[in-house]
Amino acid sequence: MGKKRRGKLKESKWGGCLGWFLVIVILALVVGAVVYAVKQKMDHANDNMPEPVPGPPGAIDKEYGDALKIAMQFFDVQKSGKLVDNKISWRGDSGLKDGSEAKLDLSKGMYDAGDNMKFGFPLAFTATVLSWAILEYGDHMASVNQLDPAQDSLKWITDFLINSHPRDNVLYIQVGDPDVDHKCWERPEKMKEERPLTQVNTSVPGTEVAAETAAALASASLVFKTFDSTYSSTLLKHAKQLFTFADKYKGSYSENIPQVATYYNSTGYGDELLWAASWLYHATGDRSYLEYVTGENGIEFASWGSPTWFSWDNKNAGTQVLLSRLSLFGAKGVSGNSGLGNYRKSAEGAICSLLPESPYATSSRTDGGLIWVSEWNALQHPVASAFLAALYSDYMLTSQTPKITCDHHSFKPSDLRKFAKSQVDYVLGKNPLNMSYLVGYGDNYPQYVHHRGASIPADATTDCTDGFKWLDSTEPNPNVAVGGLVGGPFLNEMFIDSRNNSMQGEPTTYNSALIVGLLSSLVTTSSAVKSFT
Repeated sequence: MGKKRRGKLKESKWGGCLGWFLVIVILALVVGAVVYAVKQKMDHANDNMPEPVPGPPGAIDKEYGDALKIAMQFFDVQKSGKLVDNKISWRGDSGLKDGSEAKLDLSKGMYDAGDNMKFGFPLAFTATVLSWAILEYGDHMASVNQLDPAQDSLKWITDFLINSHPRDNVLYIQVGDPDVDHKCWERPEKMKEERPLTQVNTSVPGTEVAAETAAALASASLVFKTFDSTYSSTLLKHAKQLFTFADKYKGSYSENIPQVATYYNSTGYGDELLWAASWLYHATGDRSYLEYVTGENGIEFASWGSPTWFSWDNKNAGTQVLLSRLSLFGAKGVSGNSGLGNYRKSAEGAICSLLPESPYATSSRTDGGLIWVSEWNALQHPVASAFLAALYSDYMLTSQTPKITCDHHSFKPSDLRKFAKSQVDYVLGKNPLNMSYLVGYGDNYPQYVHHRGASIPADATTDCTDGFKWLDSTEPNPNVAVGGLVGGPFLNEMFIDSRNNSMQGEPTTYNSALIVGLLSSLVTTSSAVKSFT
């Protein structure tokens, strides 16, 4: 009897322990569920809570500040004409007679890349992007003493573009014969060949180059508005005339002038028309330009909902980001404009394709995380993409927009800025080769840059053809094309540092405008200006 009772007592004790154990487990599950629900609610609340608006320019990022100072110098490397306050020891006056056959002074401007050509289409894009960078990040540039150099370089280009437009419907778009130029290897200071001019007009229209030049002059008019109103007005007058010319006499310049298609072939002019009209709206406030981009032309040319790569050839992504300013900052009289809404949605769609954690992330990138689209000048697209992401991040911060949504994934402004930094960090040396693709920055950068002036000693005596010995030399360049952003790596992240490798080793002025814009965005932080006027 006693044993049976003891057995029951043990059984009862075990049953009690089991019961308490189940109670504890259930309580733990309930508490866990409550904690999870609270965390989800807090996370959701945090997703909808804007990140702080930056104040005036804050602490300087020395790495980006140093890189910006170097990148800005490539504009001086590329200058044509009578050089003023020349900062590049191995450069001198050149192209002084450019334009003389048409009784024009086209001596200024900048050489396109490693050659001695002046191509108006990419040069105008250089000016537009540089203007945009100054308008958005002039305070950042000023914090590292680079605003004045940026404005001086911009004016060197816009002086040339103004002189290239002697009459309403005439625009000179090229100085030099590219076929002849590419048969020579000589410093621009020593050129003796003829420098023929190429123009577009009513009989030979070139909508994309006329519209891009209009965009350049309209955006630059905003840069100079506060301290040189006369020059600003001149720029705007030419911009309006060029836009009217581009829109009235439609035709592709690369179809009408087949020679240019070999070098800067245009895939269409609709994007340039929208880009130019967008800048003219910002410069004038004239609603006809806004109606131009949001009405039938937007439907025809804007590629809403189809992300594109921002480049000298395709401006749609840039236009989408630029016009998003109006929606995000609540510009007067634009609320409810469905066309503007389409531009903003498309801009955010483009951003969603860039962020690596997004479900829509493009697979066009190297294993090291660099956006990679083209073998030729591979760095143009990642740098341009990062510049747009940095801009949009700052628009979100300033407008207190907490997030963008890519399917069911949310991304904050800091996520966009993180992406932008990842691309520029790769460019500056955080890559598998530990190589800086910005010439002159760091200890390991390309030594055999495809650039005539950099490859030939300043005191060398050469003519058109005997300079090729410098192209073929096995010695590093005697001069540093400081600040040049070269073409960049292949998809497998290899880079062949050879002077004959123009695909990877040639710097361009438009690459410089993009990297200057990107570095300016990251050198410090501040709120975005809500209006350029």
